Amino acid sequence: MDSLNFSTCLALFLSIYLFAYLVLFRNWGSKHRAEASSSFMSLSHGTPAVLLAVRALLTGAAGGAPPLAAPNSEFQNSVLDFSTAYFVADLLHYLAFSPSDVLFILHHLATLYVFLTCRFLVGRGAYGLLELLILAEATSACQNVWSIARFRKGESAAAARLYEFLSPFFYVFYSVVRGVLAPIFIIQMVAFFAGGEGRGLIPAWVWVSWMVVIVAAIAVSVMWVSSHWVGWCKERGFWGRRSSDLQRISNKVK
Repeated sequence: MDSLNFSTCLALFLSIYLFAYLVLFRNWGSKHRAEASSSFMSLSHGTPAVLLAVRALLTGAAGGAPPLAAPNSEFQNSVLDFSTAYFVADLLHYLAFSPSDVLFILHHLATLYVFLTCRFLVGRGAYGLLELLILAEATSACQNVWSIARFRKGESAAAARLYEFLSPFFYVFYSVVRGVLAPIFIIQMVAFFAGGEGRGLIPAWVWVSWMVVIVAAIAVSVMWVSSHWVGWCKERGFWGRRSSDLQRISNKVK
């Protein structure tokens, strides 16, 4: 699909970001204005990326090789270009507005490394990476609406209500996808490559580096959602009540 080439997609995402920054969120404070624009751009990438990846997977793997090590189809490469353009655009946002947010910058650079080596260096492995992309972006719509509401909750009662409503559902959804489904699939990928089924097709250093990057990204995601779970529980006094109950039990024992 020529319309999904990298330069066209990059121009599209930058235009969406500028529209959000200059029009949609022009009256927001400077920090949240940029963050909300990034979330809006992410919203325009996540669900379309899932749909495109599903379509690419339904076309099947090319070349008769095992799917995880099969040559990339033309459409699979187009989907990689689409997501690569998004991550480049969002990386520019972080470099311009949040250069101290090293974790997200490293995440984007690592993701680009995986996509670009798959796309241009080995020309194989997109099938498995697109399955991971589906898992990674499945939560995108909910996460970005939640994020925008979080940025605005201090100024808008409606945003605060939306944030409070979405938080537990989003945390559960994100925890299941990133903490359960993604690790299961990664274990299957490691077993495939470690078992030698991709030998001679994708160099060992390539697939090992992919797994290191992906496992690190999943670990960071799990830590991120865990920190939000902790904050959510503390806000509602769940841990405080537990601590008080334990203290009362301890006093009774004494």
